[in-house]
Amino acid sequence: MKKVANSTAGGQAWFQKLPSYLWLKISLVLAVTLAIGSRVAAAASTDNAQLPHIDAKRAFEYTREVTAFGPRYMGSENHKKLERYIVEHLKGDEVEDDAFTADTVEGKFPVRNIIAKFPGTKDGIIVILGHYDTVYPLRNSGFVGANDGGSSTAILLEYANQLRKKKRDGYSVWLVWTDGEEAVRHWTNTDSVYGARHLAEKWEKDGTLKKIKALMVMDMIGDADLDIARNTKGAPWLLDLIYSAAEREGYQSHFYAQEGPSEDDHVPFFDRGVPCADVIDFDYGYNNVFWHSPQDTMDKLSSKSLQIVGDTILETIHLLDQR
Repeated sequence: MKKVANSTAGGQAWFQKLPSYLWLKISLVLAVTLAIGSRVAAAASTDNAQLPHIDAKRAFEYTREVTAFGPRYMGSENHKKLERYIVEHLKGDEVEDDAFTADTVEGKFPVRNIIAKFPGTKDGIIVILGHYDTVYPLRNSGFVGANDGGSSTAILLEYANQLRKKKRDGYSVWLVWTDGEEAVRHWTNTDSVYGARHLAEKWEKDGTLKKIKALMVMDMIGDADLDIARNTKGAPWLLDLIYSAAEREGYQSHFYAQEGPSEDDHVPFFDRGVPCADVIDFDYGYNNVFWHSPQDTMDKLSSKSLQIVGDTILETIHLLDQR
């Protein structure tokens, strides 16, 4: 920070020497500053509203129920059961399917993105994604994906509870349970995020992408030792806004101790210019030992972590509405 002196040599204030045209510029700047200040004050007044909170116990129970289905890889019977479970919880909501057949290195698989839409009064959309499939190569290993697939499915169900039957004075919010996030063999640009790639292409063609104000991905957000990384493959302003929301909720210590780029469902949208943020804890156990292992089970998770992420993202939606 540069320190500015309070006075000038000789006792004469610097502003007494300014020519008239500079005075005009200063007057304009002051006018703009005062206008901005009034808007900031108004926003601050609005932000004195009660901070939002999810029902973390309910979200944790959703995670337990989702995990209890067992492995939920594309094309499996458990996957179909989970599809029905999600849709059942969205009864009465505006629900849309994006279903297609993915041609993969392991053959053809049915893929189904499930989209729940909650309309708002402002022109624009906030999109929240979370994948519900589990890892195909680990289908016979006992891997049940409590955190990786389970927590993301559950938190979106809880967001739906918070948005349902409430008039939104802000942007519309679309919740998307993405399918085929996991690779069927090895993660590459073509063997991963099957559902997200299909949806991004579809929304680009029909003009939806231009309406998206922000897109956030929820992934592996149930870890009891929660540490949300700052995924630098995202919009800096949106990453900062999420941190501001975490600060307002008192959760900032669980955010951004680590940073760096990583691939996830947001990438097909990010590559098309959509402002994105990947909300992910990619430090799951010592040296990430629980990730993609049979040890990804409910005993590694905490309802408090779901509370932290859930509250923070609800507050982020509120802050986005104020922009």
